[in-house]
Amino acid sequence: MVFTILDIIGTMAFAISGGLTAMEKKMDVFGISIVAICTALGGGTLRDMLIGNTPVAWLLNLQNFYVAILTIVVTILFRRQLNKLRRSLLLFDTIGMGVFTLIGIQTGVQIGLHPLVCILLGTITACFGGVIRDILCNEIPLIFSREIYATACLVGGALYFLLTRFHLPMDLVYFATIGLIIAVRLMAVYYHWSLPRVKLPGY
Repeated sequence: MVFTILDIIGTMAFAISGGLTAMEKKMDVFGISIVAICTALGGGTLRDMLIGNTPVAWLLNLQNFYVAILTIVVTILFRRQLNKLRRSLLLFDTIGMGVFTLIGIQTGVQIGLHPLVCILLGTITACFGGVIRDILCNEIPLIFSREIYATACLVGGALYFLLTRFHLPMDLVYFATIGLIIAVRLMAVYYHWSLPRVKLPGY
């Protein structure tokens, strides 16, 4: 039940992020809806396609699709207020990252994939909705710039498999994984942590 609630919060946060970004690009209602849905559901869709889990999860259970649609309506109606709260929405977006990373990891574990592949699936689930959003909006994807974004998911995924080696209760493992992802992401934003850039000579 807790993870269902967190999953819904994450879906809403990603849909709002996609919707507001599309509005900044002056898209129409259809464009806003497509970008928001792709942001909210794109990572999970790509994950399922990579592992051959078709039809993809949201086509079999429309809960998150309905959540995304409802969130789009709310985002359009309350766009001014939500835009002012954008920095506060970072927390919900980060919670969504943590939950979606865990869902992706669990998906890989359930079908017996290598831990490294499971971590990558978790990162794809959490981050590639944002990649699709940025590509649709003609922006350089956030995870390919200097911000610590996907790195937080990778660190959280590594902790997941480290803790499972000690046979700890899985609820503890779940919350520790999500907690570390949230902590790394928020500290990176607060302290302006970033990965180094590699520049070509003369550029």
